[in-house]
Amino acid sequence: MSDTALLDEAQPLAPRASLLPSLGAVYRAQLSRARVARIPLMFVATFQSLGILVMMRGVVGAHDTEAARDVVAGSAVLVVAFVALNLFAQYFGRLRATGGLDHYATLPVPAASVVLGTAAAYASFTVPGTLVTAAVGCALFQLPWVHVWIVLAVIPLAGAALAGVGAALGLLAPKQEIATLLGQLGMSAALLLGVLPASHMPTPVQWLRDLLPSTYGVEAFARTFTARPDWAVVAADLAVCAVVGVLSLALSTWAYRKAATRA
Repeated sequence: MSDTALLDEAQPLAPRASLLPSLGAVYRAQLSRARVARIPLMFVATFQSLGILVMMRGVVGAHDTEAARDVVAGSAVLVVAFVALNLFAQYFGRLRATGGLDHYATLPVPAASVVLGTAAAYASFTVPGTLVTAAVGCALFQLPWVHVWIVLAVIPLAGAALAGVGAALGLLAPKQEIATLLGQLGMSAALLLGVLPASHMPTPVQWLRDLLPSTYGVEAFARTFTARPDWAVVAADLAVCAVVGVLSLALSTWAYRKAATRA
């Protein structure tokens, strides 16, 4: 049979998978792959935040309710920041440096599904650590437990905002080492600006704090420790997290396409 006949009989390539099915496939694949590192990941992220809680308990008294709320909420969200910002920058920086993007570039899946699926898989491991940190913080600082469930909304929204930033840092960094450095710097910013009480900071530092995506997740959680939370303000903080999450994930998707093209 001639080459022309073979070309005539060739079947067209399968269409690219839609977003949701491909997102589920990437999520399951990454969840299975990340399961190997699940225990170290949970222990490191959780113990770090618990250590900060114990340290801050020696500085902030339980009578300073406003500062105590910020410390507990910031420490809980820090578990998410450790994974979504720090580890994500390192993961995508390593993926880009080692040519791992070539594998994903050959798959018929949208770029957004790769970023979102990977972010969702790693964020799944932060849920136990965040809940444990919040519970221990409430006990240490004598805060009410009744609205701790709000972290189940804070985790995906703040996590999406930070994951998008972390992925973009890893994908846009020219070298893997720089991606690791940027992830560490971002983690330090989340630690210093998210855990320390806002009322104790100078005004310029508070402005910088407002630029950090996870700040609004911290604020939303901290507001629920009052006897009668202002749910409208809590919802507004979570909405800001959601908007920033969409924008940062769009940025990381663009960075993924750019890096995959160069790979």
